[in-house]
Amino acid sequence: MREIIKKIKNRKLVIGVIGLGYVGLPLSILFAKKKFKIIGFDIDKKKIKSLCNQRSYIERISKSDIKILSKSSSFTSNFGLISKCDVIIITVPTPLTKNQLPDLHYVKSCLKQIFPFIKKNQTIILESTSYPGTTRELIGNKLKSKFHIGKELFVGFSSERIDPGLNEDKIHLVPKVVSGYSDKCLKIVSEIYRSIFNSVVKSESLEVAEFSKLLENVYRSVNIGFINEMKMIADKMQLDIFEIIKVSSTKPFGFRTFHPGPGIGGHCIPIDPMYLYWKSKQLNYNAEFIKLSKETNFKVLNFVVKKINKLQKKIKIPSKKIKILILGMSYKKNLDDIRESSSIKLIKKLLNLNFRYVDYSDPHISKTNINSINYKKKSINLTIKNLKKYHITLLMTDHDKFNYKKIYQYSNTIIDCRGKFKVGDKVIRA
Repeated sequence: MREIIKKIKNRKLVIGVIGLGYVGLPLSILFAKKKFKIIGFDIDKKKIKSLCNQRSYIERISKSDIKILSKSSSFTSNFGLISKCDVIIITVPTPLTKNQLPDLHYVKSCLKQIFPFIKKNQTIILESTSYPGTTRELIGNKLKSKFHIGKELFVGFSSERIDPGLNEDKIHLVPKVVSGYSDKCLKIVSEIYRSIFNSVVKSESLEVAEFSKLLENVYRSVNIGFINEMKMIADKMQLDIFEIIKVSSTKPFGFRTFHPGPGIGGHCIPIDPMYLYWKSKQLNYNAEFIKLSKETNFKVLNFVVKKINKLQKKIKIPSKKIKILILGMSYKKNLDDIRESSSIKLIKKLLNLNFRYVDYSDPHISKTNINSINYKKKSINLTIKNLKKYHITLLMTDHDKFNYKKIYQYSNTIIDCRGKFKVGDKVIRA
């Protein structure tokens, strides 16, 4: 253990990062900036090719950062190179099945591929979000058949706290939660992350650290679900929820502002809470808040569809002919990220309801291809001519790059899901 800690302090460790996506790539860059050698692994050969050519495939990660990473790194789909690594950090996706159950096949496949190449004195850390017990049950139980964990091999879990579009280049400023399979594992995992993060928070167990990550995201899911429900109640009363929030937020204690929207997107809010919900069901406990918030956050999309239908009837244009322009395809403002995008879900609903003219505009996403509904479109330029030709302009994602003054002036009718416009003759809140 002392030898490993010495290598950490001398920057002599080789860090292997498996999964070079929204978590793995910023983490690799941070290690590279701190003078560690990186081997990046990914089964997506397009990502490997891009990195080898010093190109970024995530809009908000700059080419200059990729160049810094490339100086001390290599990128590969060959998992045999795991044997060259001192530390192996797993940042693969943890999605849900069609039945909304935890889908850990990426984690399991990763372990199967790297298992033959794991050797003594390596440290394996899971950063992928999952239910409490995953690290111990999936990783620990598999590895202890071959190694004495805590003496020959070290295992830990550390939750990622990346806020997409806001802190990819500042993740070292966010306190880093760490945990270990044993005390020695915790010591080593702590030293690894202390070398790149300003603050490290030690958890007393793997399970506490895993639960804490889910708690952070369930907290957001429940509060977003709550404010979305308040929006629908306010609408029944013909009140503007954004004006209500503005007044409520003047209270300096006991209130934290959450904003409603047309649904939830990304990985954290739609997916992560269901991992805890599933785990609680295994313990014969029904987590009602988690279930209700998820249902509410999906129900709000039907609320948006009803607004479209109501407006369509008012202007007396059949669904086959009415032209709709969706502003924002990404799940969150100022991102090129469409994971669990509410806009995509809305487009699917509209096409199933026989709407035929549904276009979109997004300054961060030039093309969209939804194979399941044969939707292949390019982003529409927001010219005066284009804005005038759509019967409904629907604001789904409030990108800063949108010219809201121009959109207001030249759109026929706006359905605003983000509170950017004042409700009036041509603006409807949804």
